[in-house]
Order: sequence, then C-alpha cells, then structure tokens
Amino acid sequence: MKSIIHRRAALKAIGLGTAGAAAATLAAPALAQETVTWRMQALWDGGTTPQKFEERFVQRVGELTGGRFKIQLFAAGQIVPANQMFDAVRGGAFQLMKTFDGYEAGKIPALAFTSTVPFGFPDPDQFEAWFYELGGLDLARQAYGQAGLVYVAPTVYGAEPIHSKVPIRKVADMSGKKGRFVGLASTVMGALGVSVTPLATGEVYSALDKGLIDIADRGDLTANLEAGLAEVAKHIVMPGPHQPTTATSYVANRGAYEKLPAEFKAALAVAAREISSSLRQHIMVQDVKAIAAYRSKGVEVVSLDAADVQQARVKAQEAWKAAAKNEPIATKVLDSQVAFMKQLGLLA
Repeated sequence: MKSIIHRRAALKAIGLGTAGAAAATLAAPALAQETVTWRMQALWDGGTTPQKFEERFVQRVGELTGGRFKIQLFAAGQIVPANQMFDAVRGGAFQLMKTFDGYEAGKIPALAFTSTVPFGFPDPDQFEAWFYELGGLDLARQAYGQAGLVYVAPTVYGAEPIHSKVPIRKVADMSGKKGRFVGLASTVMGALGVSVTPLATGEVYSALDKGLIDIADRGDLTANLEAGLAEVAKHIVMPGPHQPTTATSYVANRGAYEKLPAEFKAALAVAAREISSSLRQHIMVQDVKAIAAYRSKGVEVVSLDAADVQQARVKAQEAWKAAAKNEPIATKVLDSQVAFMKQLGLLA
C-alpha cells in the first residue's frame, strides 16, 4: 500500500492526477506495441559504398524510433529489377525505394530536374538549398504524387566524371563524339553535338574498350575505378558538366506512408538528411584518393574552364525547356531552379 501511495504522490508532483496516471499507464504499453516493418530496395549492389550508407539510413531510422520502425534493406535487383522499382513501389510490392529520379523522366518530366541539371548547379549545397529552402521538396512531392508515390527526401552529392578515350579540353571537343549519357544529360549533351547512345551501366566498359563510344558517363570516380575504366579511357573530365551535382531520392508508397505516425515520418526525413551530408563528405574524400589512383595508372584528369562551362550553361537552357515539355509541374521546377541560378550569378 505504501508503494502505491508513494507512486501516486510522485505522479501528482509532476502534474499527473488519477486520470493522468491512468493515461501514462496505458500510453507506454500502447506505444511500445506500435511497430512498423517496411521493405526497401536500393539502386546499389551489396557491399558497395552507397549501399553501406543505405544500411546506415535504415539503422538510423530504427534508432530514432526506438526500434519501432524497422526497414528491411535489399540491394539492387533483389526484389525486382531496378527498372521495375517505380511500379513495384506504386503497387505495394515493397514500401520504399532509393532511386534516381531521372530514370522516370519519360513518365514524369519534372523528375528530369530533381535528379541532376546538366550544366546547372556546380555546388551540391546549392542544389540541396533549392530542395530545402526554395520549395524543391514540395515540387518533387507534387510530381511523384501524380503516380501515387511520396517523395521523402533527396541524397545530394557532387559531380560525376566524364571518361574519354580522347583528350577533352573544352566543351566543344565533345561535339561529334559518340557518348553514353542518361536522363536529362542525354538531351543536353545531344543538343551540344554529342551522338548519344543509351547503354546500361554494365555495358560502359565494353563499349569504351571496343570503341563503340568515345566518352561516357557511368558513376562516381571510385565506382568507375573499381569497374576498370582506367584501363579503357585515359582521359577524365572532372567535374563532369553533364552532372555537376547529383540527387538520388527516397520514394515511398503513398498508402503505406500516410499510415505512418508523425514520429516515423519525421525519422525518415531526419535520417535522409543526415545521410545526404555524410555521403557527400565521404565522396569528397574518396574522390581525392580516386584521382590519385587514376593518375598513377596514366590517366589524365582535367577540369574545363569555368567561362567555357558558363557559355554552355546558357546554351543548355533551350534543352532544359525542351525536356520540361510544357508540363505544368516540370515548368514550375525549371522556372524555380533558373530563378535561383540567376540569384547565384550562374545565369544572367
């Protein structure tokens, strides 16, 4: 009896009367039982650096929710082929994907601009600021909302290289070359005179080796080094103006997302932004090491003149407009980004 009296006194002392005590008694077990399990498929193969950061993402979501929100992570292709993730998440086969929006730009034009803007923002902090400070998140959510999906948050990092079999000293040197590019980059590079050939990532090494293409976008410096591109392309343009900044994204099934408590939604957002900055910093460090490794293998690494890139940025605007296809949300996205580029002095 004394222990019960003491407990009541303690509850009263912190502002909980009999009703409050009852609520506290019921709330704790109910909260503890509220557990959600999702499945997520990423873009990356198991054991790769970006996949390890997705492991950190799901771990962080678990930590932020006291282990009550569990996300089972799968590598590329483990549930469905990568090119089927969009429809699989929309249909509820799994609840979350890590994707590159540009892959679906043919269906939703706005996604061409939420993944990367060729000759666009040269600094990933600028791109991330557009998402978080200038309404980019809301526009991305409007775009995905048309398909019954929820754009959760981006992972924003720096440039990817262009690998070349021939020296590239200026943007004009790429004109007339055969090149592999994807998404909006294929449109912009085509407008600048490149004969664009769409190829799967796994075919880039062979295509360069056989001379089927002269220049190629593939992935980040480290991934491309591991894939052996130093053996078949002795020239690198870094940063590659076709992809000066990069954003991949967490995208969820709308029905599953809307059922989440606010705390779990917040955990997804917080963990996503932490991973965005941490992966960007990791890649920054790894790029330095990768460039040294390329040079040790006899690969030339060059950067294009800023004034040359600026001139191409002006020319690229027509290709951007064409890619928007006059679709309302895509036009809003592009207009917003162009306005910010003008404020930054990137466009007149």
